[in-house]
Amino acid sequence: MIDTVVHLLLLLLLPPLLLGVINKTKALFAGRVGAPFLQSYYDLWKLFRKGMVFSSATTWIFRAGPLVTFAAVLMAGLLVPLGPFDAPVAFAGDLILFAYLFGLARFFTTAAALDTGSAFEGMGAAREVTFSCLSEPALFFGFLVLAKQYGSLSLTGMLHGPAGGMPASVVAPIVLVAIGLFIVMLAETCRIPVDDPNTHLELTMIHEVMVLDHSGPLLGTVLYSASIRLFVLGSVLLHLVAPFQFGDPLLDWLAFVAELLALSVAIGVIESIMARLRMRRVPYLLTGALLLCGSGFILLVR
Repeated sequence: MIDTVVHLLLLLLLPPLLLGVINKTKALFAGRVGAPFLQSYYDLWKLFRKGMVFSSATTWIFRAGPLVTFAAVLMAGLLVPLGPFDAPVAFAGDLILFAYLFGLARFFTTAAALDTGSAFEGMGAAREVTFSCLSEPALFFGFLVLAKQYGSLSLTGMLHGPAGGMPASVVAPIVLVAIGLFIVMLAETCRIPVDDPNTHLELTMIHEVMVLDHSGPLLGTVLYSASIRLFVLGSVLLHLVAPFQFGDPLLDWLAFVAELLALSVAIGVIESIMARLRMRRVPYLLTGALLLCGSGFILLVR
């Protein structure tokens, strides 16, 4: 029961801090002091206190989009185990639900963008669903590798792995899957080199263009959902690259939080030393992620 409560608290309270760590890391690389680590919390609080403006062209879909997206990513977070602890919701085949909860969130985000009647937001929606055709198969191939190796169709069993640790024979497939899922995480969370969350240039926008018409609490919900998405996908990745545990619940929770913060620093470093890819090269990167995860599966079943 205590583990479930801690899981919920981390899922609800920690995600905005990850964005603060990323922005602080980027500021340090640029030689600036940067915004405080808690700036994302201040921004969310400010947005949730503001009013909302709606276009006369929009319908209930525009209002429901951010709320459904938030509910979907929050439910996905309940399916993923944090550190060595079991997920609050776990059953055979929950990996399918996990993937399609993100698909549901993407559908309502793009539907809300199209509901505005703006060709600009329609352009971003088209890019979003096009790139998802490459990132979702990569995610499924990664899950196939874990399901094949650990004999479980539940995310809790797949991500925890065997009690004795990872066998040496599967190190290569797991490394390939980890690299592929890292690229998928950057794509799904709209980070560089796939997308730039701080851009306002028409020709390079993907996710940001879809939420330009949102304001107030709805925009706050969109930003909060994006941080939870990063938290959830980062948790999945950490089970592959840093699955150690101490045996003490407090140390295990602290280690998990430290790993997430370290992952945020790594993302900030990548965004500081890399430029955003040209739009026509983004499919090549996602295809590479698909090939990496697919190659990991081939190595495992050969």
